[in-house]
Amino acid sequence: MVVQHNLRAMNSNRMLSITQGSLNKSTEKLSSGYKVNRAADDAAGLSISEKMRKQIRGLTQASLNAEDGISAVQTAEGALTEVHDMLQRMNELAVKAANGTNSNSDRQTIQDEVDQLLTEIDRVAETTKFNETYLLKGDSGKSKKYLAAHDAGLEGTLTQGATNATFTMKQLEFGDTIKIGGSEYHISGTAAQQQKVVGSMQSGQQVTIDGITYTAASVSNADKFELTVADLKKKVDDSGKSTVNINGKTYYGDKVTGTKSAITSTVAYNMVKKEIGLASSIGADASTQASVKSYSKVTENGVKKIEFAIDKGQVESRNDLDFSLHVGADADMTNKISVKISSLDTKGLGIQGLNVKDATGAAATYAIDSIADAVSKVSAQRSLLGAVQNRLDHTINNLDNVVENTTAAESQIRDTDMATEMVKYSNANILSQAGQSMLSQANQGNQGVLALLG
Repeated sequence: MVVQHNLRAMNSNRMLSITQGSLNKSTEKLSSGYKVNRAADDAAGLSISEKMRKQIRGLTQASLNAEDGISAVQTAEGALTEVHDMLQRMNELAVKAANGTNSNSDRQTIQDEVDQLLTEIDRVAETTKFNETYLLKGDSGKSKKYLAAHDAGLEGTLTQGATNATFTMKQLEFGDTIKIGGSEYHISGTAAQQQKVVGSMQSGQQVTIDGITYTAASVSNADKFELTVADLKKKVDDSGKSTVNINGKTYYGDKVTGTKSAITSTVAYNMVKKEIGLASSIGADASTQASVKSYSKVTENGVKKIEFAIDKGQVESRNDLDFSLHVGADADMTNKISVKISSLDTKGLGIQGLNVKDATGAAATYAIDSIADAVSKVSAQRSLLGAVQNRLDHTINNLDNVVENTTAAESQIRDTDMATEMVKYSNANILSQAGQSMLSQANQGNQGVLALLG
């Protein structure tokens, strides 16, 4: 028997220390809920888990970013709903002002309401903001923007280009009629042209020359107002002051007085130029209004036409607001969703200084097209915002799905299986109690030496 080295106690103590270590680890895992509390618990698992945590937390924030984006988009779109309503009311007012039954005072009253609506559109654009970002008044800096050209209600084809436009109409011929600015005009001609028209008559046809009606005949009979074509041609005033009517069509001489409706084709083309310029200048800055540079004669498919070259009106407006929503956990640029919102004040919409109060109603008529363009711009912007919102909804659903599944995978690595760990804990606890009992017994074993010493 020895007293210096109690091997049984040493062995019991060592085993008890191992059991206590296991018990401490089980207690830590049960109390924290994690089976990996330090790298030593699972070095590889910890590395994988932390990468997953980075992705989970990044994607969670990305989902919140997308939700913030939806809120911003909804704020802008809600404001544009009111702008749309105001534009629709302005359209009603322009149509009303274009009616010929309105007096000057009526149109002034209409203009007063239009002015208030224009001011309110500017106020909405100036003040609508989300988290201190103004959404509808554009970004810093200004640039020139071209406004759409308009045909002033004239019959023809308008082709829009980036900076210019082309209006094509049928070439006006002697005897044609055309409506310009709401008034009807007759294309006049020379006496020779009138005589040519009369010279093409057939026997039995009637013609009214300067208010007197004649019938074309093979032999002239002045008493019956029957004249040969040759004699009828002589009735046409060589000075160009005659008015000839054949089959309900009027051929004015180019020197006819007493009517404002008789104009030459050249005068008509110049009037068309002016009206197109006025209609296309609505909303443009004073220094960059639209202008019709020239017109030229062309032939298409055997049809003679006139082409008017139009320089579009311009407006200096603020640059578009352009911001990106980051909707991913990584720095990849594909994780950004771009949102672009144009400057949508009256300048950006092309309706600044809209006027509907001239004496003839022509200004109101032309304003209708400009308002239609503004409605189209707001519709396009709202459509774009709606598309972005729908995309963000899908983005959020996808992000939340990835977060859920990645969290489940990370849980398998990091989280404690409480049932399994409790079994280990109970086992270690029992072993700990048994080890303590055996250590106590081993410590008492050396007391037998005392009997020998006694």
